[in-house]
Amino acid sequence: MEKTSGQKPPAADDDVGDDEEIDSSEEIEPKLKYARITNDLQNILCKDAASSIAVHPKFLCIGSHWGALHLFDHQGNSVRSHELQMHSVEVNQISIDEHGDHIASCSTDGKVYINGFYSNENAQKIDLDSCVKCVAIDPLYYKSSSGKRFITGDQRLMVHEKTFLSRRSTLLAEAEGSVNNIKWCGRFVAWASSVGLRVYDIEARCSLGLIKWPKSPDAHPERFRCNLFWKDVHTLLVSWVDSVRVFLVRRRNPAEVAENRDLPDYKVEQIYQFRTDFYLCGIAPLDSHLVLLGYPKERDEDGKAQRPQLYVVEPKVGGDYDELSTDCLSLRGYQQYSCNDYHLDCLVEENRFFIVSPKDVVVASPYDVDDRIQWLIEHERYEAAMEVVTNADKKELRRHTLIDVGHSYIDYLLSKACYNEAAMLCVKILGQDQKLWEEEVFKFARHQQLRALSPYLPRGQTHGTIKLNPHVYEMVLYEYIKTDHKGFLNLVKELPSSLYNLPAIVNAVMEHLLQNKPHERKEEMQELLEALAILYLHQKKFSKAFCMLVKLKNVEVFALIKQHKHYDCLLDIAVQLMELDAGKATALFLEQNKVPPSAIVPVLEQNKYLLFLYLDALERRDGKSAGKKFQHLLVELYAEYAKDRLLSFLRHGDQYPIETALEICQKRKFYPEMVYLLGRIGKTREALALIVEELQDIRQAVEFCMEHNDQELWEEMIEKTVQKPEFASYLLEKTGTCIDPQMLIKRIENGCSIPGLKKSLVKLLCDYQLQVSVQDGCKKILVADYFNLHKRQVALQMRGVHVPEDCLCAVCSRPCIVKNPGHGDGLMVFYCRHSYHEQCLSGNISCIVCQPTRRLLRP
Repeated sequence: MEKTSGQKPPAADDDVGDDEEIDSSEEIEPKLKYARITNDLQNILCKDAASSIAVHPKFLCIGSHWGALHLFDHQGNSVRSHELQMHSVEVNQISIDEHGDHIASCSTDGKVYINGFYSNENAQKIDLDSCVKCVAIDPLYYKSSSGKRFITGDQRLMVHEKTFLSRRSTLLAEAEGSVNNIKWCGRFVAWASSVGLRVYDIEARCSLGLIKWPKSPDAHPERFRCNLFWKDVHTLLVSWVDSVRVFLVRRRNPAEVAENRDLPDYKVEQIYQFRTDFYLCGIAPLDSHLVLLGYPKERDEDGKAQRPQLYVVEPKVGGDYDELSTDCLSLRGYQQYSCNDYHLDCLVEENRFFIVSPKDVVVASPYDVDDRIQWLIEHERYEAAMEVVTNADKKELRRHTLIDVGHSYIDYLLSKACYNEAAMLCVKILGQDQKLWEEEVFKFARHQQLRALSPYLPRGQTHGTIKLNPHVYEMVLYEYIKTDHKGFLNLVKELPSSLYNLPAIVNAVMEHLLQNKPHERKEEMQELLEALAILYLHQKKFSKAFCMLVKLKNVEVFALIKQHKHYDCLLDIAVQLMELDAGKATALFLEQNKVPPSAIVPVLEQNKYLLFLYLDALERRDGKSAGKKFQHLLVELYAEYAKDRLLSFLRHGDQYPIETALEICQKRKFYPEMVYLLGRIGKTREALALIVEELQDIRQAVEFCMEHNDQELWEEMIEKTVQKPEFASYLLEKTGTCIDPQMLIKRIENGCSIPGLKKSLVKLLCDYQLQVSVQDGCKKILVADYFNLHKRQVALQMRGVHVPEDCLCAVCSRPCIVKNPGHGDGLMVFYCRHSYHEQCLSGNISCIVCQPTRRLLRP
């Protein structure tokens, strides 16, 4: 058997006997709750003892050891003002029809009574002169056409029915041993004897077979009663000794009936069977599970019986079961009772189970949603309780709500110091209820754990989100000020300033800072000061805020200045900003000219390096406009901090004093820069001397001479370098196309050893020949171009000139062209296209209109 549950007396079993408990290492949620039936029933059991029970949705019927039948409602109140004293000794079994109109009872005195609940019209009484152990009334007894049948069992089964004028008793079957239990449901009757179990089809009047009991040393009929229960008209539950069986009565297949017509239409099939480690006092269904009333096989240390137990089990195919829950029942006098002294009956429709002992009647019913939640809360299983109350139908909840359970869960978490979990739960439970939120805030405040709740407080930032009282947020901030400066800083950054009183928080921070607590680290104080700066920003005290952030060396100050667009204080903190981050500070100064360079430069002059960084950035961005004003400062700054960029600056700049720049370079012996500056002011010979003597760079000297293209400069360079063999070799090789080689060769002294002379001379001659060849080629091209252009000019001048017919003489205004020109009627046309009669010009050779002398075009 597989056990899955712990054991503990049910909470509802108060005053049900002794107070001892069975401890368990693991306690699971119970399936059933218990309540003792009191009122009139309790008073009767104080005088008498219960021997049997039958339950109906309308009432309970208890049979006593003194032969009386007592009728009660389900709360234990007596239904009739008097008892039914039908028997002289104990009542063995009671049976009630479906409507609850008639009650059948039998006793050891051999008498069987049928009593009407409302009238005695159909009452019956028989005396069988033998001990009658069981009786079952027809479920349809209340119908007039039912025959008013009932069945009794002792050593045989008899059917008794009421005829028109008398009563008739018919032998139903010879029992295989003494019958100890009968149950009638629909058309089927099941009875148990000392031999086995038989199911009988009352309509077909045939047996469906005998299921024999297994042989067992404990199987004594007088010691153990077989318990039968019809779950429905086709499902029979059977428990006997320590064996449980579940049978299914179903109709046979037509093919099976056709093969053997003697077979009954129905057959009984066993679907579950398993054994338990306790004796069975009763069996009942609970949905798809079984409820078993168990009697422990072992005795206690004093040799007395132990408490009975109610089990909820789930049968499994293969002869095993899962034990879902186990409850020990503290019934009065349980130490003196045997297995057969207990009875279990059930109202299937209501899932209510009635446990009967001689002095007690206890009702067990499944836990409803409220019961489950209550049990989970009592056992501190709040997560499960939250899940149940969240998923439950609101109609099922009568005592608990999500908020109530949530409050209990939050209180539990706070008591266990699980503050973060409690804070997260608040979001789920409290929703948008401002009053509930404020109540929980004060709970956290009592535990000094508002810090845990702060990330989850509603802040009213989105539509539909509530805002709490400002005092709530101030309480949270005060706690942070005292205990967690970094958390306070983060909260001030996140929390909208509109939620709390800014001056009050600023004053609280100032008071804390003035207390000057020595145990607080410098980092903690800086965090508090940064938070104070942010509070100043919220108050729009930008100057105070930015100055404080700069002192704290907080690089976020740059973003905050841009965000708030407050540039009035930049001059006051310019040096500090540059020291904090020169790149960001310079970008901020230059952004859209928020601060003019003419104002920044005087402030930064006290720190030349910072001034250099600023002016360098200004020069790169704006070198041709505002940056030109400060180029005189940049010369020295570049010489001091960026010598590699000085020459480039000198080449591109045009607003610095050259003499001052030259003096600076001479002081620091920056020869390349001196060469450039000397060349720029025309002192090329001094520049060449620096190249040759200080730099000793013949290549640069040659390039310098080529750049200036001065014959005297070439001669100066040759004079200074020709006596150095390595320089002479380079000059011979590189200057063949720049100067006359003879001038260079003549300067070389006889006997001077020049490395690579042959190669250099070959290169010189080749370059010279190439130069001569290029000159010849150019000359030929020029001559050819000259003649071609001359020929073209002659052709153009010899080209005819068009004179239109309506052309008039510019002097006489007569037509220039006549049909029959005579002698002396010549025509003259100038390049300006003015036309004249030859005799009208009177010997002039220029256009009298244009005045300037022009060459005459002959037509």
